[in-house]
Amino acid sequence: MTGENVANGQLLGTVLAVQANFYRVQMDEVARSQEVGAGFPRPVRISEEIRNQKSEINFSPAPCPLPPAPILLCTRRTRLKKIGQQVMVGDRVIVEEPDWAGGRGAVGEVLSRHSQLNRPAIANVNQILLVFAVADPPLEPIQLSRFLIKAESTGVDVLLCLNKCDLVSLEEKQQISDRLLAWGYQPLFISVQNNINIDQIAEYLQDKITVIAGPSGVGKSSLINSLIPDINLRVGEVSGKLARGRHTTRHVELFEMPTGGLLADTPGFNQPDLDCSPEELIHYFPEARERLAAAHCRFSDCIHKDEPDCAVSGDWERYQHYLEFLDDAIAQQTHLNQQADPESSLKLISKGKGQSQYEPKLESKKYRRISRKTQLQDLQNLYQDSEEE
Repeated sequence: MTGENVANGQLLGTVLAVQANFYRVQMDEVARSQEVGAGFPRPVRISEEIRNQKSEINFSPAPCPLPPAPILLCTRRTRLKKIGQQVMVGDRVIVEEPDWAGGRGAVGEVLSRHSQLNRPAIANVNQILLVFAVADPPLEPIQLSRFLIKAESTGVDVLLCLNKCDLVSLEEKQQISDRLLAWGYQPLFISVQNNINIDQIAEYLQDKITVIAGPSGVGKSSLINSLIPDINLRVGEVSGKLARGRHTTRHVELFEMPTGGLLADTPGFNQPDLDCSPEELIHYFPEARERLAAAHCRFSDCIHKDEPDCAVSGDWERYQHYLEFLDDAIAQQTHLNQQADPESSLKLISKGKGQSQYEPKLESKKYRRISRKTQLQDLQNLYQDSEEE
């Protein structure tokens, strides 16, 4: 792994998509000049003096614009496979042996990543654009909170965007805004259908790698279609029975913004997994972080549930969300501990001839046969009771 300071002559690019064993790599600006030298017409530079005099002369050479950044379909070098180096969407890579005419190349090296998401698998993400709708489907606080916690756990910046703002009144928008400000977020209200604040969204995305996330049916694909008009992503409608959107995105891919930057659409899902530890969870709530910065709990291992003199537990709205997510995190940690320690859920059975194997333990007293002594005792008690009657 190397840094961005690569030697002259090496070609850098960004992986836009991964499919099977092939990688679509968008080459950097330096690659354009090499591509020009490989057969494309060189751009004509016009001096400022000639540009000022063009009204006085009959001929002015028209500049030839640089060609768009080339995209090469690349394979991965065998040496990367041998060392187990994965190539992800968003990776900065060095491309070797480019075939400009055939649009081919080979990924020779993967540069170090400054961030990495596992679900979806994208490297070097600068921010997450979390998209929800204020109506159709209705805004669900617990679902929004779960998405926010998942986004916070990635360690990258979070931008909260609320679509379909034209379907609610100004008073409702203000109530939603005040509520989310108390959570620690400044929402941006937009309407893709009515083109409200779409330009403002584009400014936030400029020159960054951004991942769009959120439940299905809130308008993510429509928003991307609006930001990148020639992309034509499939758009699904909201299911009337469940008031949830239909899943329309099936893979991860980076798309180039007209104003600069790369945008990734992700498969829509309604309940993201919370895979953090119980101790980490509280730090993904901005309002709880403020409380911990102002005061300290009595116990260093406080999980902010029932402990005395806790600095966090109290009258903030999402505390009930925290307790619900905490139960999920504890259950997940218990499950992982059982997988790591097979003896906690398995028992070792001897098979003879020095052989043994693990088998699942039965729940205590649930499948155990009643002993003969207990059966006789129960019969005696039943007989005594009948005689007393």
